[in-house]
Amino acid sequence: MTSHRPPGTPYRESRWPPAIALLSLVILLNVLPRHVIFLPVWVSYVCLFSVVAALAAVAMTHGNMLCLRIERTLIMLLGAFYVLNTGAQLADMVGIVAIHPTRSTPYSLLTSAIGIWMENVVIFSMLFWQVDGGGPYGRARGVQQASDWGFPEPPAATEDASSNLAPEYVDYLFLAYNTATAFSPTDAVPYTHRAKALMTVESAISLVTLVVVLSRAINVLPT
Repeated sequence: MTSHRPPGTPYRESRWPPAIALLSLVILLNVLPRHVIFLPVWVSYVCLFSVVAALAAVAMTHGNMLCLRIERTLIMLLGAFYVLNTGAQLADMVGIVAIHPTRSTPYSLLTSAIGIWMENVVIFSMLFWQVDGGGPYGRARGVQQASDWGFPEPPAATEDASSNLAPEYVDYLFLAYNTATAFSPTDAVPYTHRAKALMTVESAISLVTLVVVLSRAINVLPT
């Protein structure tokens, strides 16, 4: 779940996992046809590739503080853009399903629901990663902040070793997946109000996507 680091050394987190997750999301959005698009598609691509560029800059500069700050800012802006854009998309899709059901096709609704759900997992995993305990930027600065989530420690971890354990992006990806699927954490415990608020928003988006949109698409699929 976590990685060890020698005491007193800065913690440098790999940028490959979040970059791969974002690039996979770009490929998925390019492959799946969308039913409702609130903003032009190129806006989403610009936002996603900007974050990927920031991740690459942090990796190439070995954790330069300015690059870390830019990375954090862009991810937060990406999260805000996603919530607003997806909220508008879901409102439009729910309106079509409830008011004009004849205008919706099952396959377009199905692919839209899959795309929104995948975006939900990836974007919120990035937000969880950047928020928890000050995020990579805070950890690189050596600023000690209380954790927003409590992750279980490996059974074999000793008291000395556990103090040098830190969650990585994959842990937050698993947390976001559980929140979007089970509507609750399965291994991590949210401590702070902002952690609970983020998980509530992610669960709400997932609930509307799965229960209203995806269930409607499955029900009208031709047999």
